[in-house]
Amino acid sequence: MRRTDREVKNFNEIAKILEKCDVCRLALNDKDYPYIVSLNFGMTVENGIITLYFHSALEGTKLDLIRRDNRASFEADCEHKLVTDEEHGSCTMNYESVIGRGIIEFVPDEEKFAALKILMKHYHKEEFPFNEKVVPRTAVFKLTVIEMTGKRRLKIV
Repeated sequence: MRRTDREVKNFNEIAKILEKCDVCRLALNDKDYPYIVSLNFGMTVENGIITLYFHSALEGTKLDLIRRDNRASFEADCEHKLVTDEEHGSCTMNYESVIGRGIIEFVPDEEKFAALKILMKHYHKEEFPFNEKVVPRTAVFKLTVIEMTGKRRLKIV
């Protein structure tokens, strides 16, 4: 990382950044070019391992790509705020972000409901009852993080 002064090294702080994000972008291998998709997600932190959970339709490009190569990179960012300095005629952006890599696995049918509850909890802190009839029509997959870095720029305005 070029700007080591902005690097977030503490695992718990990186996890807190992810908890604040509402979208996670996955980069998947697609022949000559990466395929990037923005997804809603949920996460768990257990024994120093972050697992990101995602859902989708039962078929589509991203699922085909995951089946061919389950390695993926991810990125999430939050706390965006434009910071201007009119006196010096400059501007910059506050942010927090996490990038990393991991391995994707499909969640077995018997574990889908629990995984979807993790995903829902990311957006609804209280228990949110959702229609269980959608579970068989939903693909659920998880990315186990094997490497990640955090970065932040939060200049006081």
